[in-house]
Amino acid sequence: MEGTRKQLIELLFSHQSDYVSGQFLSEQLNISRSAIWKHMNELKKSGYEIEAVTNKGYRIINVPNALSEDALRWGLKTDWLGSRISFHQSVQSTQMVAHELARAGASHGTIVLANEQTNGKGRMKRYWDSKSGLGLWLSMILRPHELEPKNATQITLVAAVAVADVMKQLGIDIKIKWPNDLFINDRKLAGILTEMQAEQDQIDYIVLGIGLNVNHGLDDFDQSIKQQATSLHLETGTIHNLNELFQQVALSFEQLYERFIEQGFLSIKSEWEGYAYKLGEWINVRAQGEWPAKLVGIHEDGALKVIDQQGNEHLLYSAEILWS
Repeated sequence: MEGTRKQLIELLFSHQSDYVSGQFLSEQLNISRSAIWKHMNELKKSGYEIEAVTNKGYRIINVPNALSEDALRWGLKTDWLGSRISFHQSVQSTQMVAHELARAGASHGTIVLANEQTNGKGRMKRYWDSKSGLGLWLSMILRPHELEPKNATQITLVAAVAVADVMKQLGIDIKIKWPNDLFINDRKLAGILTEMQAEQDQIDYIVLGIGLNVNHGLDDFDQSIKQQATSLHLETGTIHNLNELFQQVALSFEQLYERFIEQGFLSIKSEWEGYAYKLGEWINVRAQGEWPAKLVGIHEDGALKVIDQQGNEHLLYSAEILWS
């Protein structure tokens, strides 16, 4: 059923400027015209606007804004990322579900999405507010067997650039705060979480989580983060289609990920630095005491590059950064 629905959506999408006859769809999918009609009704229930005209056929007028598996697939232009989509109305955490699927053998490129997370987590197990219908809460299963485990954290940086590129296309001045946050005007828009299962010398799988605040109003944020968080809606005044935004993020990440695997992080380093939060500014570092440092870039292995007041360069891998 899932494969047939996906093929139907792809056929409608490929003929979106014209009507597609029920007979043509029936022949292409090798199912009855009655079955085509039933699938169309299911698509309508998912929020699609479908026009049906006698002697002409079917045509999609509009796709739903609310997340649904059908809408997520419709127009997805990736080659392998999202080849399997596990969509849920509500889960504790997409990371938890993705780990379960990965341990059960889920393929490279599988994506878990949820309309809501009841126990979403960010880095350092911090709570991530993931209310229903307001953002993109997703986790990707990646199996980069050619990548050394020591370089796995670089995927966080690659994902940050991929999301930042999409924001740039939307006309948003976005910044990446090392190692895993995206900021607009000093407020957090998105967070990225990378978790790995590996042997000593080989990665079994990586679960890459992305939480992106999209259609939140100010009152939609928990009181504890209201002054630190923002959303695309708050910054642009626009309600964004979650399905289309997911498709843009997925395509952007797939393209950057393939370059990363083929050429390494060095090929993406300058792009990351172009988005770097507080690049060229002084911050405070907590590592063997607290000391001021100037952020000058990022090393090709993903470490943050700073200089101290004496002009000595330091590479930071896990230090606590005091940004203000």
